Amino acid sequence: MRTIAVLPAIARPLIEAHLPEQIEARWWETGEELVALAPEAEIGWFDMFDKTAPLEALRQAKKLKWLNSFFAGVDWMPLDDLAARGVTLTNGSGLNANTVAEFTLMAMLAFARGHADIVRAQDKKQWLDPQMSGTKRELAGSKVLVMGYGAIGQGIGRMLEGFRAEVTPMRRSGADGALGPDEWQARIGEFDWVVLTMPGTPETRGMISAEVLAAMKRDAVLVNVARADIVDQEALITALHAGGLGGAILDLTDPEPLPPEHPLWDAPNAHITMHMAGLPTDTSRLMAGQRFIANCGNFLRGDPMISEVDLALGY
Repeated sequence: MRTIAVLPAIARPLIEAHLPEQIEARWWETGEELVALAPEAEIGWFDMFDKTAPLEALRQAKKLKWLNSFFAGVDWMPLDDLAARGVTLTNGSGLNANTVAEFTLMAMLAFARGHADIVRAQDKKQWLDPQMSGTKRELAGSKVLVMGYGAIGQGIGRMLEGFRAEVTPMRRSGADGALGPDEWQARIGEFDWVVLTMPGTPETRGMISAEVLAAMKRDAVLVNVARADIVDQEALITALHAGGLGGAILDLTDPEPLPPEHPLWDAPNAHITMHMAGLPTDTSRLMAGQRFIANCGNFLRGDPMISEVDLALGY
């Protein structure tokens, strides 16, 4: 008896030749094909940026035993339902950690040195007056709070330390010099940058509230490469207009795409990077394929899976 796997055609060149013979693949290219094939799936890989078809596929996939995802964040999935059905979920934790870390550092450097003003001046064929350019600050010597210290947070921390920034982690355990969940808020006013990298869970929703924003340094910059709902977006817009923050770098917004009339576009010193920090690269795709093949063997043998999600915790 062969195990049916419903898999994305984009991954086919990376994994088809390495699939165990016990696994029979069905390949999908469109959301319609995914939903049509889902009822056959014992193994599923249902990733799309638009979650409409994957969510319908999950409703249809009554035979599903193992669901794989490239994405590290799985809060969009019906985790309680998957747990009730006994489905094992593996995610992409760590696969794009370097990609996100590099993008975050790029965005922070661009903000610090006013790079957006330089690009706009070039577009207009104008030689920028040095006195009229934007923010001029250095990462060196700045204090950075990295909230969430998994693979992405650690990658950002290592890169920032290479620029001689002073990095303080915040994580659930609070061990090894990190601030714990009950310690960071009292010290939020010490930091020049606050970088959000934690997974989205019910506990993190609304964590960066109006009160937290008010307690931050007036020239501090909030950087969010985590989840949009961690930040009170309306309070952030108010704080930016009031001059209560130095700025915000937002890879996540609510909604996405952000409509042209949304007030966040016009908030002073809001840099919106349109959910591009973690876009797959050739390297991260190769790593995802290799991890999936390794997990195929683990699944067939009944061994522990790589990057298995705790469905109760959500990561």
